[in-house]
Amino acid sequence: MRFTKMEGLGNDYIYVNCMEGEPEDLPTLAVRLSDRHFGVGADGLICIKPGRTGDFTMEMYNADGSRGAMCGNGIRCVGKYVYDRKLTRKTCLTIDTDAGPRGLELAVRGGKAEQVTVDMGQAILYPEVELEAMGEQYTVHQVGVGNPHAVIFCPDPEGVRLEELGPVLECHPNLRERSNVEFVSCQDGHDLHVRVWERGSGITLACGTGACAAFEAARRQGLCGSRAEARLPGGTLGLEWREGRIFMTGPARTVFEGEIEMG
Repeated sequence: MRFTKMEGLGNDYIYVNCMEGEPEDLPTLAVRLSDRHFGVGADGLICIKPGRTGDFTMEMYNADGSRGAMCGNGIRCVGKYVYDRKLTRKTCLTIDTDAGPRGLELAVRGGKAEQVTVDMGQAILYPEVELEAMGEQYTVHQVGVGNPHAVIFCPDPEGVRLEELGPVLECHPNLRERSNVEFVSCQDGHDLHVRVWERGSGITLACGTGACAAFEAARRQGLCGSRAEARLPGGTLGLEWREGRIFMTGPARTVFEGEIEMG
């Protein structure tokens, strides 16, 4: 089976062209390929399929095999994948996801897509909750960006014991559902510093939907305006709020291509 390893700000996925068929048992395949010791190594698997109503469909699985509805960094790489491989010549695309269709605008240089702006749609802010985890109290802003996020503001995200708190908060009974977790600081009204625990994958270098969730929570709290930059361990994403919708801009990069035996 041919595959392509791609990343957006270090949030890496294995991409498989399923335009004319797909491998069996995709959840198990995602676990196998995502393993960083015995597989290819990634935060998950993304399959590119024919569009349901749009140009293409993105079907994603986390590293633990669970199905994901949406991935901001992953969908930017989908745009690069289909353009660079000449599956389309359009620079404005619609990608179907389990969270609904998402519009992409590709910035192309030298025949390759480099930057992608994604219409991430409307973020939904649910009532905040107070909860206890590992002996500490937290105020959690629950945000839906196609998938569920738990945003926690703190003075220093780097100082958070994310490897310990992440799995506890992800499945905390006080949350609406199993969630991605973001620890966020915003001190100047523009720069959001974000660390992410992704459900099904653990600590990742970046999360596009997580950055959008942090932005929406910060905007609603009056901590930033209609534009901001999310600074994550893997790099920076541009964020803009326009007429109720969030637009995210960031890079997409191909790491390598390969072939793996399916025995």
